[in-house]
Amino acid sequence: MMFERRVTRSVNVGGVQVGAGAPISVQSMTTTKTADVEGTLEQIYALASSGAEIVRCTCNEVEAAEGLARIVPRSPVPIVADVHFQYRLALAALDAGVACLRLNPGNIRKEQHIKAVASEARDRSVPIRIGVNAGSLDPDIEEKYGMTAAALVESAKRELNYFEDVGFEDVKISVKASDVRLMVDAYRLLADAVDFPLHLGVTEAGPPPGGILKATAGIATLLNEGIGDTIRYSLTADPVEEAKAGRQLLEALGLRERSSLDLIACPSCGRAEVDVISIAAMAQEALSELDLPIQVAVMGCVVNGPGEAKGADLGIAAGRQRGHLFVRGQVVKVVPETQMVDSLVEWAQKIVSDGVEGALAAADKSAEAEAEADRAALLEEQGEDANRSDAIVEMIRKR
Repeated sequence: MMFERRVTRSVNVGGVQVGAGAPISVQSMTTTKTADVEGTLEQIYALASSGAEIVRCTCNEVEAAEGLARIVPRSPVPIVADVHFQYRLALAALDAGVACLRLNPGNIRKEQHIKAVASEARDRSVPIRIGVNAGSLDPDIEEKYGMTAAALVESAKRELNYFEDVGFEDVKISVKASDVRLMVDAYRLLADAVDFPLHLGVTEAGPPPGGILKATAGIATLLNEGIGDTIRYSLTADPVEEAKAGRQLLEALGLRERSSLDLIACPSCGRAEVDVISIAAMAQEALSELDLPIQVAVMGCVVNGPGEAKGADLGIAAGRQRGHLFVRGQVVKVVPETQMVDSLVEWAQKIVSDGVEGALAAADKSAEAEAEADRAALLEEQGEDANRSDAIVEMIRKR
């Protein structure tokens, strides 16, 4: 590293450390309706496969909060709830188990509402990102300071003061603008004023390639000055492009190691029948030695696994002492649980040598039927709601 990173506090976002020298993380945001649980999870897995380590989902209605209750236990990465205007939705998102909140101080302005959310987050040890946006500043702050870096920083400071009043300091901050120079000036000013970790981004950067150039101009400038702890490209495009751009930038700057293997794994929820962490670690070790350019998913259950991770080149899901091996979401073989990692290695090599189409052509013709039988049996045993999400949804509805 050719520069010293700014010293900050550490914030734990669902197991991903942000700040205090931790690796700079890549974020993105889903574009689906959060109430569409399966569609949102599919996009989350695609983002994780492309390098996103934290994913934000909108929480703009009660149905979205209910969706989060079902998404969080099945997501491979920590979920941040994006909340605007309605502070009660922030409380519902906390009920749903999100790893972090993003609040916009420009549109949740009442002091008592802000403090209510901060108090609840404090009690649950859930961090909050103060997400200041030049397009939605408090009117009184904009009137006093104009559309300036000082105005963006003042908005963040006001929110911090409310948080401090209730003893909440588990905070990261962004001061985004679509004007690159304004964004850079605001972050520099903020970096001198506080020691909280900073989330970098140029808001509404636009579609590629111009949007990528615009966002890179702002984000890379600050990273090269040691400012910034987590980043998000805000592109008018498939969010997968955001994750890829963020990862590529960090690698280009030497801030993250290059890796030819992308391995993602579910966090293990109520349906998991194996130790997902151990199997993922063994698969990571075995596949890393091969240095293959491939995306691999290790999933804890056969009910949701292949569908959720169908964007991965290769994956395996466990159930009933067997592993369902899938290529781009299609089950190609069912193997004993003890052979799961060995089978991943074998089929990873097959994909690299023969391509995805060649691997699919080699599928065991009975695999799909066997997999469906296992899936049906597990649904009958465990029911539709193995994660007990319905009880959380009921709690959200009573708020």
